[in-house]
Amino acid sequence: MQEKTATALNTDFAQEVREGLTDYPKHLSSKYFYDEVGDKLFQDIMAMPEYYLTDSEFNILETHKEGISKLFMGNGGAFSLFELGAGDGKKTKILLRNLVEKEADFDYRPIDISQNALNQLEASVSFEIPEVRINTIQGTYFETLADIAKQNGRRKVILFLGSNIGNLLHPQAVEFLKNIRDILNEDDLVFMGFDQKKHPQKILDAYNDKTGITEAFNKNLLARINKELGGNFELDNFLHWEVYDPETGTAKSYLVAKKAQKVFIEALGLKVNFKQWETIHTEISQKYDDEVVNWLADKAGLDIIAQFSDGQSEYRDYVFKKSQR
Repeated sequence: MQEKTATALNTDFAQEVREGLTDYPKHLSSKYFYDEVGDKLFQDIMAMPEYYLTDSEFNILETHKEGISKLFMGNGGAFSLFELGAGDGKKTKILLRNLVEKEADFDYRPIDISQNALNQLEASVSFEIPEVRINTIQGTYFETLADIAKQNGRRKVILFLGSNIGNLLHPQAVEFLKNIRDILNEDDLVFMGFDQKKHPQKILDAYNDKTGITEAFNKNLLARINKELGGNFELDNFLHWEVYDPETGTAKSYLVAKKAQKVFIEALGLKVNFKQWETIHTEISQKYDDEVVNWLADKAGLDIIAQFSDGQSEYRDYVFKKSQR
C-alpha cells in the first residue's frame, strides 16, 4: 500500500488535485476528464444533438476537404501531420482519406493525454486507412510541443480541432499560440478550430444537456480522485452547473456542493472541507468572433492565410502561418 501511495503522490494528477482543492476558489483541470471512462463519455457528448461543435466541424472538413488537402500538401513535398488532442480521430479521418487519395507524402502523428484514446485511434486508423503511417505521442499539448520542434527534414502541419483552444483564457491562448509560432518554419501550417459566438442558450445546452452526459463527464473528475487517489467523494452531493457570459464569450463549468461536507483523499492525506454551495471550477469553453481571432493571431506573431466556415457561420477553422513581420 505504501508503494502505491508513493507512486500516486508523484503524479501530476495528484499534485494538481492537491493544489486545486486547497486553493480558493477551488478548481480542477479539465485535462483530467480523460481516462477510459472519460474518453467514452466524451464520445457520447460528441454524438449528442445539443453538442453542435462536432457536426459543424465535420461539415467544414467534408465540404472543404479538397481545398484543405491542397493547402496541407503545399508544393508536394513530404510533411508530418501532427494533431493535438486527437481523441477518436473521427473528423481527421476525412482528411486522412483525402490525402491518401491524392497520394500525398505524409505521416500522421496524433497527440493526446489519454493513452487509451491513442491506442484506440491507432487501431482504428490502421484498420480503416492502412495506407496511413501513424506514430502516436502521449502527453499534454505543452509537453509535446517541444518534441514537435525536434522534428527535422519535413514540413509540419499542426491540427488543433474541436475548438480545444477554447479551454484557455485569452492570455493563456496567446502564450500557447506563441509556443506554436516558435516551433514553426516558414512553410509550416497550423489548422485550428474556433467555436463562434452564438445564441447563449445553444451554448448552455451544449455543455449541460438534459440527459446528464456532460454532468457525468464533469463528475468523472471526482470519480478519478476516488479511484486513483483513494478519495471518498459522494458524486450525488455535487451539482453540475454551466454559465455563459455573452459579453466575454466565456462558458464556465462548475461542480457545486449541495451541502456542507468533508472529503478525505487517502493518497494525499488530505481533508477537504466544503461549505454548502461552494464550487469547484472544472472547465472553460471560450467562444470567438473574427475580431478576437485576428487579435490573438497578431499578439502571437501569426498570420491568418485562410479560413473555412460551416453553413451557419457558427464555427470556423482558421489556417495560420508564422508571421514574417
